[in-house]
Amino acid sequence: MNLETKWLEDFVALSNTRSFSASARQRHVTQPAFSRRIRSLEQAVGVTLVDRSTTPVGLTPEGQLFLVTARNLVEQLNECLGHLRGVAMDTEALDIVAAHSLALAFYPQWISRLQQGLGELPTRLVAMNVGEAIHVLREGNCDLMLGYYDPYATMQLDAEVFPSFSIGKVKMIPVCLPDAAGAPRFPLSGEGQIPFLSYTQGAFLGRSVRMLLKNDPVRLRLRTVYETAMAEGLKGMVMQGIGMAWIPDFCIREELSSGRLVRAASNDWDVPLEIRLYRCSLVHKPGVEKLWRQMMKLPRDFLEA
Repeated sequence: MNLETKWLEDFVALSNTRSFSASARQRHVTQPAFSRRIRSLEQAVGVTLVDRSTTPVGLTPEGQLFLVTARNLVEQLNECLGHLRGVAMDTEALDIVAAHSLALAFYPQWISRLQQGLGELPTRLVAMNVGEAIHVLREGNCDLMLGYYDPYATMQLDAEVFPSFSIGKVKMIPVCLPDAAGAPRFPLSGEGQIPFLSYTQGAFLGRSVRMLLKNDPVRLRLRTVYETAMAEGLKGMVMQGIGMAWIPDFCIREELSSGRLVRAASNDWDVPLEIRLYRCSLVHKPGVEKLWRQMMKLPRDFLEA
């Protein structure tokens, strides 16, 4: 088999952009030349890697499998060349993707705590919904993923391919504004319709709430008046008095403590979740593997925020 390194780099670029023209610009070649390189790669490996029938282009099942190998080869070669050129790999930033609520309200405190045990840890953080974050992790486009884990939710990751650390416990609490007497304005225990601020279909936290409500008649009293994939978005609407919603507790600690928000129901209606840090075991990046080894040696109070 005769493979050229630039073909592998081309294929990785195409997997990121899903566009021949955009990848050609990124690789500083004409689109016809770029297309010929991808075909040469396919001929060399003996299978079709790219599904050209879709827009944007996709990868065939063989292409998805080969992508992991291509990324590893390109990254390992670049890292080796970096060492030969005297590049200090210890200072390379780690790319982390995280659920929006975790990026805003959890990550700063957690990473600060972790660095007390490990020292300076350069990172790049990108916030996105959990479904997108899992896709990015599967594709090898990030080093680590910070996400929620619910054993009863349907979207799970293979523990061998995607090992994880539990780095925190969280509860989703039903909350709303208080009335003049300090009681919940929209209690679940009351009568009549309740204006409900909901997570959009497909949002991970929404799955957990729906599992809680699945067999309870109270769900028939919930009248959805607003939907978003982001917990912080629901919090903002709750603070405006629009309705009640389930919000992760670390997002609303100050508001609950000050009485600006109150529980809309008892602790029985809380949804317990874990916060986990994931990696992909198929991607071998020295910085990630070093961090993982270091984290395994740390006491729990450094791992959990």
